[in-house]
Amino acid sequence: MSTEPETTEDAGPGTPDTGAEPGTPQEEPARDTQEEPAPDTPTAGAEDAAGGSVGEGAAEADGEGADGAGGSVGEGADGPGGSSGTGDAEGTSGEGTAGLSEAEAELRAQQIERERIERRKAEKQGPIESGTKLSGTAADLLAAVRAVESGQKPPRTVFSEPAAPRRPAPEPVRRPEPARPTPAAPAASSASVSASPESVAAVGRVLAEGGAPEALAAQAAAVLGEGAADVLRDDPWQLLRVTGVRPEQADGFARALLGPDCGPDDERRGRALTGWLLEQAAVAGHTALELSALTAALGQRGVPDPDAAVQDALAEGEALAFQDALDEQPSTAGEDGDEEETERPVRVLIGLERYALAEESLADSLARVANSLAKEDGTDWTSAAASASGSAAELIRAVAGHGLVLHTGGEAARAEPAALVAAARTLGLRAVAACHTPDGRRRFTALLPGADAAAGAGVVTVAGLLSGTEGPGRDADGALALDLLVVLDAPQLDVESAAMVAESLPDGARLVLSGDPAVLWSAGPGRVFADLLAARVCPQIASRVPDPGPIGELVSGIGVGELSEVEAPGKEVVIVPVRDAGEAVHRTVQLVADSVPRALGVPPEQTVVITPGHGGAAGTRALNAALKERLNPGPGRFGGFDAGDRIAYSPAPGRTVPGQVTGADAEGLHLTCAGEPVVVPRERVERTVRHGWALTAHQAVGSRWPAAVVVLPGDAAQTLSRPWVYTAFGRGERHLSVVHGVEQALPRAVAEVPAKPRTTRLPLLLRTQVPTAG
Repeated sequence: MSTEPETTEDAGPGTPDTGAEPGTPQEEPARDTQEEPAPDTPTAGAEDAAGGSVGEGAAEADGEGADGAGGSVGEGADGPGGSSGTGDAEGTSGEGTAGLSEAEAELRAQQIERERIERRKAEKQGPIESGTKLSGTAADLLAAVRAVESGQKPPRTVFSEPAAPRRPAPEPVRRPEPARPTPAAPAASSASVSASPESVAAVGRVLAEGGAPEALAAQAAAVLGEGAADVLRDDPWQLLRVTGVRPEQADGFARALLGPDCGPDDERRGRALTGWLLEQAAVAGHTALELSALTAALGQRGVPDPDAAVQDALAEGEALAFQDALDEQPSTAGEDGDEEETERPVRVLIGLERYALAEESLADSLARVANSLAKEDGTDWTSAAASASGSAAELIRAVAGHGLVLHTGGEAARAEPAALVAAARTLGLRAVAACHTPDGRRRFTALLPGADAAAGAGVVTVAGLLSGTEGPGRDADGALALDLLVVLDAPQLDVESAAMVAESLPDGARLVLSGDPAVLWSAGPGRVFADLLAARVCPQIASRVPDPGPIGELVSGIGVGELSEVEAPGKEVVIVPVRDAGEAVHRTVQLVADSVPRALGVPPEQTVVITPGHGGAAGTRALNAALKERLNPGPGRFGGFDAGDRIAYSPAPGRTVPGQVTGADAEGLHLTCAGEPVVVPRERVERTVRHGWALTAHQAVGSRWPAAVVVLPGDAAQTLSRPWVYTAFGRGERHLSVVHGVEQALPRAVAEVPAKPRTTRLPLLLRTQVPTAG
């Protein structure tokens, strides 16, 4: 499917892609990559879902296809339940945030937390003696890393590869992302970083001289900081740090500025491409790349000596090298009976400092949370557990004795952490629950008893908690003023937000991460919840409560790789077969505007449309245009929007909030989101607001609607995976329509296409830093 990427957080759901910006270099059409990283091995960090090279169009691991066994989903006539395919479905502001916008407050809070993380790591005493028993490549790499730390260049031989042929690995998938000021700074959209008019003008002159669009001047000045014009003139490939710029465009800019001095072997080009590829790996979900994958991707980009390029990037501090042991130190018995140590097998990883710092801080903070719990705190958890039953009682007992606990389950299982929060408050503890979306907060609040549910006490969003606009606030030490934090939708935590959550907890506080491990992973880099489950460093409570009804039965089967026919006497599940994308759009509009309201009484504003990507003949753009024409026609006089339009608003990278347009004036576009008025400045509308009748699965994850229409046009077949189908099909509470045009691709995806692996270091760090938490 010609699905295009949404420009998100560093690729998060919902942020507009940069392809629409006037004057911005256009990227090749790419699928919505919000879903999964590229391929299936750690080396695959340099590959995209379709096997293409970095940035050349990647499938969102967000897609699914067609029919189920035995005349179920996708048979063209009857879907699960025998329904015919006729289409007749038939927060309080934290200190220092006053006067700031929500996005600015969040970014400011993230900056403060990042500074605290860096100070904490700086307080550690002395270097850790390690690596004394390493030899061969591992020992050479350790020596190189220490040389870089001391300001010296590592020996070139460190990165020499064996002469054996190496399978080329394509680069990681390019997903447009907001520009960042520096690698060490928290993610920030270019709209949030200001540059002086003089700096923007100077950069514009350099861009014009090199033949690049002057429209990039503001972004380049914001990303490169004061003196950006001189930076670009000295190193034209720094243009790659601007959102949407591709290597071939940066090469052309460099040729125009440098003339005959420009060549593919320029070390500045190698360094810039190394950083760019690592950024693309992060966009695909990886926190680091294996050295062999990185050098292969550099070779595909025409770098004559990839090893030297990596070495230069390490020497300049633009990347970091890691050696991770693959297993325990092996030993063999020598001839005299004494054990002889053999070379320890390791993998060499290269990553960006910001993600390395986040993973190490997260592991360190989780170790502190797991091990700082007082043996006896006087809390009567026994009586609280006795008042609950089943998995809820197990969860309460686990929390009683452990600082870190994982909880897994579907939508119905959310009642168990709700029982935990209620019990903790009864015991006098300061308990807070944090959800991924405002809708998730609403649904969780409804599960709380009595007064708690009425007031919504202690239920926040993760973004609001970190920014200080929601939640209990912070104590004198900057830690959150709470005793128990329950994070719902935990699979949506990327490594940086998870690190900030864990670092913000006070000593002695308990942390529960709860979520459905079968849904799509975070839009940002890392797979925190899955890594924690795999590391087995703390108790894991699995809910035994299944999601009810035909939709729950269908989704539960998908979670284990089975697409089965389900009984749907009330038309809870309906299959609508289509032949092409045009028919898919037509039938989708018919379902939302007529069939679902007439047959089920669900109005259009309570129905969500989910499709694999933004571009293509049946992507979000085409569907939103058709739905607007039918449901809220208008000239789009407010920057393409009219009062009454449904929208998807991204106030900060990686976040999507549904809302509605209420008007516009000189201040900007006026919205209402989660019941709160929002004003989006005119210059930010194009980058942060989309029409929102149709969403991608990553934009929809964490929320549910009374009815969902999942659109699977024929050209979406290559983008489908089990997590995408599971997530998309699970967004409807009462009704699910599947506009089905992918034939057998759907059952194949459910049965054979699991989540794509992401290369991370967190499991190893957890096992070495949290040895006593299990």
